[in-house]
Parts: sequence; C-alpha cells; structure tokens
Amino acid sequence: MLLLAACTAEPSAPDHSADEAAIRQVIADMEAAWNRGDFRGYMAGFKNPDVVFVSRGRFQRDWQGTLDHYVRDYGGDPERRGRLHFSDIRIEMLSPDAAQLISRYRLEGGGQPQDGINTRLMRKVDGRWVIALNHVSSREATEPSPDSNVQQGR
Repeated sequence: MLLLAACTAEPSAPDHSADEAAIRQVIADMEAAWNRGDFRGYMAGFKNPDVVFVSRGRFQRDWQGTLDHYVRDYGGDPERRGRLHFSDIRIEMLSPDAAQLISRYRLEGGGQPQDGINTRLMRKVDGRWVIALNHVSSREATEPSPDSNVQQGR
C-alpha cells in the first residue's frame, strides 16, 4: 500500500523562491547603481563579456561596448543620467540555471524621458544570476503609458 501511494503521488513543484529573490536583487542592485552614476556597477548585472543586447531594432555591441555607450551618452552630471526605475517584474523559472524576466522600465530626466519593456534571459553562472540576453522595447515617454495602471501578475 505504501509503495502504491509513493508511485501515484504527484511530484511537488520545486521551490524557486530563493532564485527569484536573487534575480530581483540583481535588478534592484542595477537600478541603484545606475541612479548613483555607477555604470560599471550597473553592468555587473550582465554576463561579461558575451551578453547579447537587442535594442532599437538591432544588436548592440558587447558588454564593454555597452558600458562605453552608457558612459558616453549618460555619464557626467545626474541630470544627464536621469533616474531609472524597474517595475512590474515578472519572473518565470525555465530550469535551475535559467529564467525569463519581463519588466517595465522608466528613465526620468536625461533629456527626453524613456520607458518601455525589458525581456531578459537570466542565467546562473558560477552560482550568480546574470543577464545573458537583454531585449529592450522602448518608446519616448511623454505621458504615462496607457496600461501603467493595470496591475500585472508577478
């Protein structure tokens, strides 16, 4: 009887809460680094050197090229850099070492405000979660996004 119960019991879903918390911490650390002007700290959230960036309909340069772009285009004074905020973060665990993250972002200041959606493939490399693929769908943010008041699942 005990053997039969063991064979028919449904396996329990794995607990990914620690991995999801670690991924959320990576994103929080990136946001904080950007907002204090630490672009190298921001880039620490990405796989180095072979992260893939897709933005503005094209592949961007590698990790170093992206860091150089951020320093060139957003470096200097805080007004130029703006304030970055990620929200509506949704994480789906794909395997023990891979997750999909979708979130909104908003960059206030820095000239023209920007907002959009990030789709990210997170990979666990040497015990640490990093972004291996980053896809950005952006638009000029002149007013709140039409669906910004819709509560998204987490």
